[in-house]
Amino acid sequence: MEHQLTHIEGTVENIVFRNNDNGYTVMDFDSGGDWITVVGEFVEISESECLILEGSYVNHPRYGTQFKVETYEQQFPDTAVNIEKYLASGAIRGIGARLAVRIVKAFGDKSLEIIEKEPQRLMEINGISPKKCKEIAQDTKRIFALRTIKTFFDKYKIKYAFAMRTYLHLGSDAIDQLQVNPYLLCNDAIGIDFGKADEIALDINIDMTSPYRIVAGTRYILKENSMQGHSCLPAEMLFGQAVGLLKISGEYFRKTYSEAVVGKEFFEYTANDMTYVYLPEYYNAEKYIADRISSIRPAKKKTDCEKLIDDEEKKNNIKYESLQRKAISDALSEKAIILTGGPGTGKTTTLNAVISIFKKKGIKVFLAAPTGRAAKRMTELTGYEAKTIHRLLEMKFSDTTGGQEFAHNEANPLDCDAVIIDEMSMVDLLLFEALLRALKPKCKLIITGDSDQLPSVGAGNLLRDLVDGQAVTVIRLNEIFRQAQQSLIITNAHRIVSGQYPDLTRKDNDFFFFLRSNPELALQLVKDLVSVRLPKKYGYSPLDDIQVIAPSRKGIVGTNELNRVLQNEINPQNGMKGEVKSQNGIFRSGDKVMQNINNYEIEWEKNGEKGKGIFNGDIGRIISISKSEVTIDFDGRVSEYTYELLNQIELAYAITVHKSQGCEFEAVILPVQSGFDMLNHRNLLYTAVTRAKKLLILIGNEQVIYRMVDNCHGTESFTCLKDMLSENGKD
Repeated sequence: MEHQLTHIEGTVENIVFRNNDNGYTVMDFDSGGDWITVVGEFVEISESECLILEGSYVNHPRYGTQFKVETYEQQFPDTAVNIEKYLASGAIRGIGARLAVRIVKAFGDKSLEIIEKEPQRLMEINGISPKKCKEIAQDTKRIFALRTIKTFFDKYKIKYAFAMRTYLHLGSDAIDQLQVNPYLLCNDAIGIDFGKADEIALDINIDMTSPYRIVAGTRYILKENSMQGHSCLPAEMLFGQAVGLLKISGEYFRKTYSEAVVGKEFFEYTANDMTYVYLPEYYNAEKYIADRISSIRPAKKKTDCEKLIDDEEKKNNIKYESLQRKAISDALSEKAIILTGGPGTGKTTTLNAVISIFKKKGIKVFLAAPTGRAAKRMTELTGYEAKTIHRLLEMKFSDTTGGQEFAHNEANPLDCDAVIIDEMSMVDLLLFEALLRALKPKCKLIITGDSDQLPSVGAGNLLRDLVDGQAVTVIRLNEIFRQAQQSLIITNAHRIVSGQYPDLTRKDNDFFFFLRSNPELALQLVKDLVSVRLPKKYGYSPLDDIQVIAPSRKGIVGTNELNRVLQNEINPQNGMKGEVKSQNGIFRSGDKVMQNINNYEIEWEKNGEKGKGIFNGDIGRIISISKSEVTIDFDGRVSEYTYELLNQIELAYAITVHKSQGCEFEAVILPVQSGFDMLNHRNLLYTAVTRAKKLLILIGNEQVIYRMVDNCHGTESFTCLKDMLSENGKD
């Protein structure tokens, strides 16, 4: 049953707070003499505007009673006094307080009507030039266009942020365009779901066999599958899904689809007698990667670097094994190599030798990784600064499309002689394409990573395809060093990745198994281990040293429930802690949290140094919660989050295996449960186990764990990159 909405009318007296990105506004509102604090998402709003609001009164724990708006209507002021106040507030760019007085003195209560419909008459007023008149007219057009879009969207319960994106992308005649093709809303720059666009299309009588609908539905299917790791789909699979989604005949679909392929709205590629269908961005990415990588030819003459390697051995008092020496030599001789291998096989030791020799030879090298935590770890292991790939390429948001752009590309390449990328398994197609475009033709590329780990959450299985495509030199380190052989974490990881069951019987090392077939009992054990047993036995901090990792967000031992339980156990409310509710749950002072998207604009300060950027996967601690913001410490970088930014963080007492990639933790607790066969596979188990540095505790049922080891198909993706590389190799 829907809750009853309250209706109020009045005037905006004061804008207390305004977020221009999403329209969230806090205002003082005069409703018949009663001053009310109003909150909600509003299109362009100014003081003195008359509003009709529908919503409900809520009790904010800090700010008291507020009126939370669900829908509203805007009414321009209709008296000379209120119009003057409205214009004086700066609602229309180019009109200030003095000019507002002159306009209203000239046109009275017809002022807004004249500004909208006869803006040229403004030049009758002394001081308004043709240029000034044009500026005012353009901004007025923008305001009215936004309000028209907002009114249209209100009918379909579409939020403000989409209205602004629609205006920026389609312009002031957006509604006219949408009446013809509502599926323009599915464009990446606007981002409205196909289902919502389909709802609008049905309402305005767009035919179900409209080419606009068929193309948009096909794009939707390919886009959704890209989020599952597929850069393309087999044509017959796509056709079946499309006909089912669109509820049209195959004949109609194939006709429009064929025309769309001719128009390059989709691309086809044939491999192994099967046709695959791509969105343009993924086809272009795979094709560019294949062409660029295939253009790298093996070195005709190897660099003699035996003495340099010997010197590194003496300096570091170590002995490199033969594959390590080959990797170091190839890194100096070749334009590109891939260095892969499991834990304990010496990837970091090899990489450090490569960097050291590069420095000695005057080779300018940049280090990068796909995430902030992976870059930080790379910095700690090598002693040299590593950046995220986005930061290295100087990512920014486009003023026109709102999408990401990179300052470094073919026209402005990176100023270096070599680039080393770590944790390559986490890099997706589009990001790697951007990186390759930013490299000078002679720049060396050293790719490192573990191809047996989970692939990127984006489209493709990039590292594995590059390894299997054999277009560049691949060195796979496979010898586990003596010290690493003492670790059951490492030996069990290698057993898992080779398809053997891990040893779950030993209790004398760093890998422990606890049998808990009942999820409720498993949850209780996790809580006990984190809060009592591990801190008592090993001195581990529940917040700093112990990380719970789970395959899924769902279920009794999924991250959602684990975070709720662990928050209440480790950081309960005691009446003294600040607390705030958000769409991601309750946050308290002292909570362990994780950033869940890349935010390149948020500011931070560390020991007097200031910078920007908190990234997906960064883990921090809430220091304090005030009336307007939440202060979070991310490894010494302190940032202030407004309440509107809280949807970008989540509790991190427990995190998913995907979120843990690129990180290492002193102690990892891994509960697994049955019923999640899509997630329970070998690569996921292997990735989770290799996140632990000193202690791994596995909780669950042996049979579930054995099935995970047996299931080696969890990360298969539809992609043709390997075939493109092989085809280029035949040329």
